Amino acid sequence: MRMREYGPDLTPPWKRKRAPVPEVPADADLVVEEVTTGFCGAVIRCERTAQGPTVTLEDRFGKQRVFPLAPAGFLLEGRPVTLVRPRPARAPDPSGTPGPGRTASGSVAVPGARARVARAGRIYVEGRHDAELVEKVWGDDLRIEGVVVEYLEGIDDLPAIVADFSPGPGARLGVLVDHLVPGSKESRIAAEVCGPHVLITGHPFVDVWEAVKPASVGIGAWPRVPRGQDWKTGVCRALGWPENTGAAWRRILGSVRSYRDLEPALLGPVEHLIDHVTVGGPAGP
Repeated sequence: MRMREYGPDLTPPWKRKRAPVPEVPADADLVVEEVTTGFCGAVIRCERTAQGPTVTLEDRFGKQRVFPLAPAGFLLEGRPVTLVRPRPARAPDPSGTPGPGRTASGSVAVPGARARVARAGRIYVEGRHDAELVEKVWGDDLRIEGVVVEYLEGIDDLPAIVADFSPGPGARLGVLVDHLVPGSKESRIAAEVCGPHVLITGHPFVDVWEAVKPASVGIGAWPRVPRGQDWKTGVCRALGWPENTGAAWRRILGSVRSYRDLEPALLGPVEHLIDHVTVGGPAGP
């Protein structure tokens, strides 16, 4: 009779200690995902109600939903957390930079961490300005995770580009698309690309410039540019800036110090792409 083999740990699963779920203050603009619904959005506010404390999230389309602050009720960068009411507000840092121990994206900084060998997976974005903005805010996170960001010159050839990339379990692909709204050319092209290892997401703005909060740039609002005009040139003209889009972009990018300078409609999609690409195919050491 063959003896039954047991592992070294005979403790029943329900009695084993689980790793504690960290508590994270639900600070404004923190981007999280609610575990039961998959709703992803930025924190708008926390409130006390008769049923207990709640948090309001706003997704990239401006839709808001209210959730209870339940234990382990949210995912932050793919990991379970318990959201708690934020600490009392302190006087803002005049520099606008994140507090100590945080990266520009709001993630926990890892002092002395070395960049990993690049994964086979990639994130594609729709232009050089998009790539530079993603690098400025999420660059530290991307290097730790071994994720490379490349930019496309438009997405007209996206189906062929995805087919050539050949996404798979160890080489997942994420694509960030400008102006991804229902009925747009971008949404129709994105609909042609599908698969478990490809994630196409985007923001509703005509150009990634608009994803930077106007207050951070020092303007009241992004101007409306009539159809038929080059959007960036029209913005410069409306704001009274020199019609030099390169110089205008350097001015805009220079105003971005952290995720707090970006609209929630961009934060959620980028976080989703990073999570998607880092699920499979471990990065090198």
